[in-house]
Amino acid sequence: MQIQILTVGKLKERYLVDGIAEYVKRLGPYAKISIVEVPDEKAPENMSPAEEQQVRDREGARLLAALRQDVYVVALAIDGEMWSSEQLAGSLDKLATYGRSQVAFVIGGSLGLSSELLRRADMRLSFGRMTLPHQLMRLVLVEQIYRAMRINRGEPYHK
Repeated sequence: MQIQILTVGKLKERYLVDGIAEYVKRLGPYAKISIVEVPDEKAPENMSPAEEQQVRDREGARLLAALRQDVYVVALAIDGEMWSSEQLAGSLDKLATYGRSQVAFVIGGSLGLSSELLRRADMRLSFGRMTLPHQLMRLVLVEQIYRAMRINRGEPYHK
């Protein structure tokens, strides 16, 4: 399986960089993982709704440009479906079984994803109704992908 994690902004925090690198290394025997970062837009605190929409649209255009046409797109969105780890594993297994072995998980910037990118997504996935920093979401996502791969192979992993 080829899995792309497409995200807005550059990761700076060392502990997150190290944690993600560890899970990407662990995923080596299971899948080819690539992480693509697109530049984020400056988003001052006092923006109008129209300015926020412009930021989402610009970031969304960059994300869309980085997606291949034939990839299955999973947008991480707070209003998406909430799955268990086992459901994620089952979905990835089903995609691979039916010839959709190229999957892109998309994480938006601090203001979320553009409506155009959400329309392009094949599904929306939520990790809960709480808002997580998009940088931390990368680590949570890569850990859950690793857990899903272990589940699919019937290998033990802590609960």
